[in-house]
Order: sequence, then C-alpha cells, then structure tokens
Amino acid sequence: MEFGIVATGLGFPEGPVALPDGSVLFVDIRGGTLGRVDGDGTVSTVARLGGGPNGAALGPGNAVYVCNNGGMAWHDAGGLTIPGHMAHDYQTGSIQRVDLTSGAMTTLYTQCDGHPLRGPNDLVFDRHGGFWFSDLGKSTEWTQDRGALYYALADGTKIVRVRHGLISPNGVGLSPGQDVLYVAETVTGRVWAFDIVAPGVLAPPPAPWLAGRLVATLPGYTVLDSLAVEQSGRICVAGGPEGGITVFEPDGRSEHHRLPGEVIVTNICFGGDDRRDAWITASSSGRLYRTRWPRPGLALNH
Repeated sequence: MEFGIVATGLGFPEGPVALPDGSVLFVDIRGGTLGRVDGDGTVSTVARLGGGPNGAALGPGNAVYVCNNGGMAWHDAGGLTIPGHMAHDYQTGSIQRVDLTSGAMTTLYTQCDGHPLRGPNDLVFDRHGGFWFSDLGKSTEWTQDRGALYYALADGTKIVRVRHGLISPNGVGLSPGQDVLYVAETVTGRVWAFDIVAPGVLAPPPAPWLAGRLVATLPGYTVLDSLAVEQSGRICVAGGPEGGITVFEPDGRSEHHRLPGEVIVTNICFGGDDRRDAWITASSSGRLYRTRWPRPGLALNH
C-alpha cells in the first residue's frame, strides 16, 4: 500500500471528513480551527473554534459537528508535536456545530446532568439523527479522569451519559447494521463492542468489571486513537506502537498497515465514488495522507 502526502504544516490535524467535491475537512487541535484541504492541496480555514477541536462529523443541516476537548498543553520533541496534559487556560469540553455555508459556530453542549464535559474526543451519527461520542477526560501531572460515552441529539435538546468509567475512550464507530458501537481506548490498546438496543441505549455489560464486549487487546505498548469502519464490518483504528492503521476483524484478528516515518497517526476516513479513498491524519508531523484502501469504507449517515 502506498501513502501519498496531500498536505503538510497542518498543526496537529485530526477528525478528517471527506466531502463529495473531493476536498477534506479536518480539525487542528493545536490551532483550535476547522480547516479544509482542497483537491490540489490548498489549505484554508473554515472556522476558528478555540480550545481543542478533536473530532468531526457531517450532520444535519449542512453542518459539521465537532468534539472539542477544551485544549491541551503541547511539547515539541525532535520536530514532532506531542500533546500533553490539559491546557493552563482550560475551562470545559464541548460539542460544537459549524455551519458550512457561513462558518458560524454554535456550542450545543458543555455538560450532562450538571456534570461538565471534560474532553470530548470523537463522534458518529446514527440513522435516527442522534450521535454517539466519547469523552476521554483530562489529565494533570497527578490525575487522569475516567472517560465516558454519551448520546446526544443534533438540535441541542438532549444529551445522556450511557456508559462511564472507561479508561481513555477515543475513537467511535458503528457497525454496518448500526446495532453495535465500537470504541477504541487509547492507553489500554483495547477495542470494545457495545450492543445497541435502542437509540441512545446500550445493552448491559456482560460482567460488572467489563465495559462491554472485548474485541481485542493488542500486545506490547500500544496506543489507539480514532477509527472508521469498513463496509465489510472491519474496524480500522489509527495508532499502534508504530504509526499506522490496525484493521480488526469483529472476532479480534488484526493486521497493521504502517505509515513509514510516522509516529502519531490519529484517524482515517473514507471517500471517493467507491469509498476506497482513505484519508489519514499523521498529527505529530502535521500531515494529511491519501491512499487507495483495499476495501470500501462504510457509507455514513450524513
């Protein structure tokens, strides 16, 4: 598999969203913006969001919905950008809506049942018009939040916490039948499956000490980030001990596709007429890659 560099100098890019015209939206966590890379590699700013925009997805009303983690501290290591603990000016995490026509931003959610959102990370829309999202939490030198999963409506009228106590939940995605929610945990290197029984409702875990059904835990020191699902049902998760994409079968078998020279690879999305154009963010180097994937990605709901 060959990986071509489409754009460089993107700060700390994440949350790629492939558009029908061949361009790609992305968030720059370090720069606090929503940007666009056109087919010729031209980069432009769509909206300035502040904080730490972390994940993005197309939703109702020609809008992009963004998980904003509220901001991080940053470190430069040998020319690489490395995220750290919460920013010194951190206030809260949020879910934001950006109108793609005007670029206007609206904040939809900053709390649930009186508890502030800490570090919203990634989201996926279902066919009912709502969306699932992960909250990885925030860390300091001495503390690390437990994370959670939420379900919310796109009009800003309802948000519920559906599972808590997770350890750094990051990428989220739906199965082809939309009856399973997949979640990747960063620091544990685990991929979980949660059975969906109704919009915004998950089946109870199989045991009190389990978050859901365990798909896989990778060996060695492995960190996982955001993900996308193939039409086949395979789960493509960015990260790994060597930057790249690990593809999991629902039964736990996996294979890893390395991006040569990259360290922090954070996300993948699918686009193009056959949904085999894979766009991959290599955040630590500020690059956006493109490759032809061996199989089509799953069609999203928006």
